[in-house]
Amino acid sequence: MSRSALLASLLVFTAAAGAQQQAAQPARPVAARPAPQQQKLTPEQQAQVTRQDAEITKAAAKVVQLVDTSKTGEVWDGASKVAKNLVNRQTFVSQISADRKKLGAPAERKRVAVTRSAYTAGGQVPAGNYINVVYATKFANAPQPVRELVSFHLDDDKTWRVSGYSLR
Repeated sequence: MSRSALLASLLVFTAAAGAQQQAAQPARPVAARPAPQQQKLTPEQQAQVTRQDAEITKAAAKVVQLVDTSKTGEVWDGASKVAKNLVNRQTFVSQISADRKKLGAPAERKRVAVTRSAYTAGGQVPAGNYINVVYATKFANAPQPVRELVSFHLDDDKTWRVSGYSLR
């Protein structure tokens, strides 16, 4: 991923989720290798994952709604420090606005996945725990659906905040 794509994809919005819920989440390894077998979750852990997915999905819907209504600056205002350390508000807003202008208005959006990742220091992505909400979105000026991604980072205060928004 190019630095500009990474910068454009980093942003934050508060989502409700507790640290104990994150502790129950299996994380994906950073390296591009097959994931180790995931541990079997207890029914209580699975219920926590399901609740967290619903909360994060609601938060992601708010983010895309703000982007859809040209309120991208508000997304940046609530972003994680991880995102704010990589891109300033003006760059974030102008990059997303330019990308969305090319695509036109969203016509249909379907959530296709909620994924979890953990990154260690020294990589292309800042260290930490992330949850991503992936949409297949049809836009007025795009013949095929576009992958729309909203990422959240678990900040030091144990609050999930938007760490990215990207289109591919």
